Amino acid sequence: MKGIKLFILVVSGFALTALSCTEKKEIPKPNILFAIMDDVTYMHMSAYGCDWVNTPNFDRIASEGILFQNAYTPNAKCGPSRSNILTGRNSWQLEEAVNHWADFPVKFKTVAESLSENGYHVGYTGKGWAPGIAKNEDGSPRDLLVNRYIEIKLTPPTAHISNVDYAANFEVFLNEKESEEPFFFWYGGLEPHRGYEYGSGIAKGGKNVAQVKDEDIFSFWPKVDSVRTDLLDYAFEIEYFDKQLGKMLDQLEAAGELENTLIIVTSDNGMAFPRIKGQEYEYSNHLPLAMMWPAGIKSTGRKVEDLVSFIDLAPTFLEVAGISEESSGMEAITGRSLTDLMYADKGGQLTEDRNFVVIGKERHDVGRPNDEGYPIRGMIKDGMLYLKNFKTDRWPAGNPETGYLNTDGGATKTVVLNSIYSPDTFKYWNWSFGKRNEEELFDIKNDPDCMRNLAQEEEFQDLLKTMRRELVTELTEQGDPRMFGKGDLLESYTYTDKNSVNFYERYMNGEKVNFGWVRKTDFQNVSEIETYQQMEKGKNSIQLDKK
Repeated sequence: MKGIKLFILVVSGFALTALSCTEKKEIPKPNILFAIMDDVTYMHMSAYGCDWVNTPNFDRIASEGILFQNAYTPNAKCGPSRSNILTGRNSWQLEEAVNHWADFPVKFKTVAESLSENGYHVGYTGKGWAPGIAKNEDGSPRDLLVNRYIEIKLTPPTAHISNVDYAANFEVFLNEKESEEPFFFWYGGLEPHRGYEYGSGIAKGGKNVAQVKDEDIFSFWPKVDSVRTDLLDYAFEIEYFDKQLGKMLDQLEAAGELENTLIIVTSDNGMAFPRIKGQEYEYSNHLPLAMMWPAGIKSTGRKVEDLVSFIDLAPTFLEVAGISEESSGMEAITGRSLTDLMYADKGGQLTEDRNFVVIGKERHDVGRPNDEGYPIRGMIKDGMLYLKNFKTDRWPAGNPETGYLNTDGGATKTVVLNSIYSPDTFKYWNWSFGKRNEEELFDIKNDPDCMRNLAQEEEFQDLLKTMRRELVTELTEQGDPRMFGKGDLLESYTYTDKNSVNFYERYMNGEKVNFGWVRKTDFQNVSEIETYQQMEKGKNSIQLDKK
């Protein structure tokens, strides 16, 4: 009798396995639409409660899917951040691609290339991986996102918004795919990257400066109308991106593709304002992230609080596409697939071990002697942000005499720069452009503006040592050259943009070099700054004429 029962169980098991395999084969691989804004801090989407930015399509993704409360990029600058997304590896694991304006190493295959090799129709519109240069082993051009769709143009609402018709190019892409072929499409909006048309948020977006309340202006900027206007121009461009996203959702619905499309919406780094983009503070790296997939994410409207990193996106794409990391052809992935969070049935903190992320940078934009960067490493854990600044003798946002080139030019930057000329407002300049301590520690749960550095306060010394030790341990495991005394290697990689090589020396020697993203009024004299620093300390009362 036992033998008969065993036989029945075995046969039943084979039948169930066969049925399970059959069912898996019948479920089509999902499409993936990855929509990425250019320079947006996480709270500036209406789904996060911002009432002066209206993003109904992002909000739809969040309400019909998942809104992530704690998503971070490892590196708050366009090129490195996008490298992290495409490879599933942190910046310090990417050789030349650790830097902005890099030569992308041949050895690192991207997730888009892997999907293309595994039966996916792959393409993108707008901004892909940039800025930088990628080549194949034979020196031929290499597109890290495979196929570009930018031919269809439109007349944008302002001169600084891209003339690429994102939605129309997406439609061309959809029409080119085979009926049963899954797709991966990267919608890379160039908005709200600077520059902005000053006043466009009011004149064309129907906004009013009164909408931006004092509490909406971060502590490190003056609460003045020119800053409010700048924020509304930023909002106008976010809303433009969102409208194009809405058109794409409509196209998917009309094509019958929406149900089985995983849609992910995010940004590459924080907003292009002083002390944010290009730095490694809370608003620099903490980014919006929402995803929806009607056929795959069944428990919707959830808010997930686990700490997730951009390096988690590539393994997520591979897993939902049914491609193992081993067969993907990609270099060892550091990130971890987000599918466990996607398939969960509740919100909040879902896992115990997604409790930290690591961040950092090397060299971003030009403007320091010898093409030096400003290397930082950091860790976010338990509501705290720990930062290690390796070269505190350098200017964090670039040198004054070349215009602080790691901060894009704009109205708020001008206001903050002008604040240097009075002891009453000097603090605004200092927070954005002044030199920093070797270690910084912030309670980002209660001080997200990162105003109070706790690193030298006695009661936080044990926590400081713990976070320092944990960061070093994690980076050592990841093979970060700085943990092995090889930081110079990361700084030795030259700019792939030849116009940027030796920028500082050429500019100081009188050459007219290109620096289109900075205003001539942004330049300041170091001796003048030193005088104002003395004023701030009360050492003298000299009044300099602003020139």
